[in-house]
Amino acid sequence: MERHGTLSGSIGGDIMKIMISQPMNGKSEDQIREERQSIIKDLEERGYEIVDTIFKEEVDKTYLSAPLYYLSKSIDTMGKVNTVYFMKGWESARGCKIEHEIALQYGLEIIEDYR
Repeated sequence: MERHGTLSGSIGGDIMKIMISQPMNGKSEDQIREERQSIIKDLEERGYEIVDTIFKEEVDKTYLSAPLYYLSKSIDTMGKVNTVYFMKGWESARGCKIEHEIALQYGLEIIEDYR
């Protein structure tokens, strides 16, 4: 695991909020949840509160692109967390690469998983 930034776990009794950036294209919700299950357990044990980024609602009909709709929801979520955990394979996933750049530019802590 590679870390960028200075935050880790709980600080001053406040729970640190984290989201998971994960390649999702072509995967079912069950596959996605299964892949992140052990990561969530580990992060919770370290004091993180997981902010879920598996969005179940239908795509807003004003959007012409479903992937952009879900990316916009993910970016919105980034404004509510201190840290973003990037799962293995993030560097090959278009949305994950965009989330990574946003995290860098806005100073969020980044944890990269290369397991």
